[in-house]
Amino acid sequence: MSDTPYDEHFVSWFRAVTPYINAFRGKTFVIAFGGKAVESEFAKTLAYDVNLLVSLGIRLVLVHGARPQIEEELREKSLESIYHRGYRVTDAEALDCVLDAVGSVYLEIEAMLSQGLPNTPMANSRIRVIGGNFITGQPIGVLDGIDMQYAGKVRKVDAEGINAQLGLGNIVLLNCEGPSPTGEIFNLQMEEAAEAVAVAIKADKLVYLTDSQGVTDKAGELIDAMTSDEVAELLSGGEWLSPDIRRYLPCSVRATRTGVGRVHLISYEQDGALLRELFTHDGVGTVVTRESLENIREAKPDDIAALIALIEPMEEEGILVHRPRELLEREIEHFSIMLHDGIIVGCAALYRHSDEEAELACLAVSHEHREWGYGEQLMKRIERRARKLGIKRLCVLTTRTEHWFVERGFKLGTVDDLPAQKRDMYNYQRRSKVLFKTL
Repeated sequence: MSDTPYDEHFVSWFRAVTPYINAFRGKTFVIAFGGKAVESEFAKTLAYDVNLLVSLGIRLVLVHGARPQIEEELREKSLESIYHRGYRVTDAEALDCVLDAVGSVYLEIEAMLSQGLPNTPMANSRIRVIGGNFITGQPIGVLDGIDMQYAGKVRKVDAEGINAQLGLGNIVLLNCEGPSPTGEIFNLQMEEAAEAVAVAIKADKLVYLTDSQGVTDKAGELIDAMTSDEVAELLSGGEWLSPDIRRYLPCSVRATRTGVGRVHLISYEQDGALLRELFTHDGVGTVVTRESLENIREAKPDDIAALIALIEPMEEEGILVHRPRELLEREIEHFSIMLHDGIIVGCAALYRHSDEEAELACLAVSHEHREWGYGEQLMKRIERRARKLGIKRLCVLTTRTEHWFVERGFKLGTVDDLPAQKRDMYNYQRRSKVLFKTL
């Protein structure tokens, strides 16, 4: 019998991350980071965390930059760093510095991922790191009369080749160099290369390690989640944002709008930030998702007829409580709606019952669109609306979908746990299950 004391916190933590482990197995993540992250004090532990992700069955592509290392190479050769529109003007001498710096950083990362010392998280690991000419570059050309020379953009990504390596369990490690069909090499922006790779291989997540905890508001408070539309609006100003964030956000918008599931922005200066972002409910950075005003928005009085057509069949089945048209007209501002090709295919409502408690109600998606994830998007929309109002706890009453809500973080409660206003209105004939979620 072991004398080791029972660690209740360890056991509960391990159980809490299990749903994430199950959800992420077999998924594809692209993790992008600049040269500063490689120089940070947590570079070695980042390698440990990457090893852990691979051990959990996650398919990983790493894309690295080398900006500070290139700057150092230029200084040593007494060459000036020249930028235009955020791109480095790269002549032949600067390109030599780029190649030396990028090659050195690549080997450093490869060495960190090859560790296997006993008594470290890398013990017994068998990570294979694969590089190659998976990215083809092309010249930017002349911008505003300035010849950018060997500064380039991504022309093509060999998605088939990358996926083949991922299928073998290998990590694909890519840098910010892009050879061209003519045999020239172009200096790419790391963030754009990572975006192009993530889109090409249809990555589930793109993670940028940045010089900031994530996207912050003017007061310096972290914004935990944003839509691509909200990011685009922020970029019209946002002068307080860090240099990394300003470079990465446009890529985040484009990536989410062209098929990447989520883009995460986290700090490389916070030990374990990658794991905490991926395996905890609240995360530690900012996540950007596609949801746009073209697909989901708040309901308007003109939507009432279509809303009735959507929910009437579910009311007749007893799934939803009947809502007369007069009631919908009075409460239309509580509803958010999901549209597909301009047609309302889903809805959800938020009712506030106290300063810190509210109800998610009337969550409904048309039968033809229930496999598209619209229900979860609507739920998250309501959660964001609730957070902005300062709501701390969300309740939901359901007769048919208890497990669906439990799988998304809600916990079973009782009628007595409801806010007084809602408890007094509870319909004991329907015997709805009562669930809660802490925001």
